[in-house]
Amino acid sequence: MASIAFERVSKVFPDGTRAVDGLDLEIEDGEFTILVGPSGSGKSTALRMVAGLEDATDGSITIGERRVNDVAPRDRDIAMVFQSYALYPHMSVDGNMGFALKMQKQDKASIASRVAKAGSRLGIGELMARRPKALSGGQRQRVALGRAIVRSPQAFLMDEPLSNLDAKLRTQTRGEIRRLQQEVGVTTVYVTHDQVEAMTMGDRIAVMNHGVLEQVGTPEEVYEQPANRFVAGFIGSPSMAFIEHPDQHGLRADVVVGVRPEHARPWRDGLIGPLRGTVAFVEALGRETFVGVDIGDARLVVFEEGRATRDVGEELEFGLVESGLRYFDSETGAAI
Repeated sequence: MASIAFERVSKVFPDGTRAVDGLDLEIEDGEFTILVGPSGSGKSTALRMVAGLEDATDGSITIGERRVNDVAPRDRDIAMVFQSYALYPHMSVDGNMGFALKMQKQDKASIASRVAKAGSRLGIGELMARRPKALSGGQRQRVALGRAIVRSPQAFLMDEPLSNLDAKLRTQTRGEIRRLQQEVGVTTVYVTHDQVEAMTMGDRIAVMNHGVLEQVGTPEEVYEQPANRFVAGFIGSPSMAFIEHPDQHGLRADVVVGVRPEHARPWRDGLIGPLRGTVAFVEALGRETFVGVDIGDARLVVFEEGRATRDVGEELEFGLVESGLRYFDSETGAAI
């Protein structure tokens, strides 16, 4: 195992696109770190530079004690899991899982033992003779994970590995990957655009936007104390809403106020308010209901326990939980 570090790393493509801009990030030995951000944020490019699939334009990338900028991908001792699985269609499951070991000219008995152990750990031991075309999407993903595990690399690099799975299987596989990483203890860098994956899987989250690292911290830190308006709006589902002109609603006037759904409730004593708005949508989810409410130029989401009955167009009186409000500079977007 090994730590991974980016030191002032940038990537500029020939057309002038600056995909990554001065990235400083250290991932500790054995840590599970999520690179998360919207499309075009630079997260996959950063991962590909660690793998050696893209060259860094500037800066230094280290794996353990070794600077790897000029090290060939095959010599970096990492294992990558792709969105597409990248399995060899003509090979069986055990052939796919053991292929890298075979290329390293390890003996057959050792390969068979390591493949069998990984297959058992992933629950695919009975699939070893099958070809990829005979497997479900979830099974193919397990084979791709198994191929990474058997190599015992210094680091796992995972690029959107669950995006091809349906919602139920994606939720299940999230937990399996997290459990697996904790068992093997290998440093893992995981790229996703899905902030739910980021919140539920990582030891730490690194939020990227337009090639820049906006914030890094534990899921709780990033959610509770976002560094700026971008992070606040990106992390969380439903996302944080923003009141651009709070003075119009009797709130602090010189800032943008950020409100998460759990901090907007139907009116009662002890809340800030009351505020009044028009119901724009209702999402009843059984144990809870999210009610979209338009107030002036803002749309907030109000949280209600249970299955609330609301009609689109009706007026709703609600208040805000003061301790949950977040404030941002109206010009820079930085948290105050």
